[in-house]
Amino acid sequence: MAKLKSPPASRPPHDFKVVAEVFKALGNANRLVIVDALADGERCVADLTARLGLDISTVSNHLSVLKSVGILKDERRGTQVFYTLKKPCLLNVFCCLEEFHAADPI
Repeated sequence: MAKLKSPPASRPPHDFKVVAEVFKALGNANRLVIVDALADGERCVADLTARLGLDISTVSNHLSVLKSVGILKDERRGTQVFYTLKKPCLLNVFCCLEEFHAADPI
């Protein structure tokens, strides 16, 4: 097996444990729907609950998982909590996966 090249000196090495946790959080279809919904801008829990067709506690749990790995940030406004993508560059992964699937469908 070929050995991977080390990263350039200007770029620190990846912490693959952290990256694995992000992919683990994204390994749920409902969480992917949440990330996709947030691609268009902030959403409150009620909006996401309606979109997913799940109960509020399940959606809140999914949001908590995504927030815990740094994918989402939240802002409380009165009684509502609004979520946005903390790192919108994550959407590049979605584009890559669409290209991957289009080139070689399962």
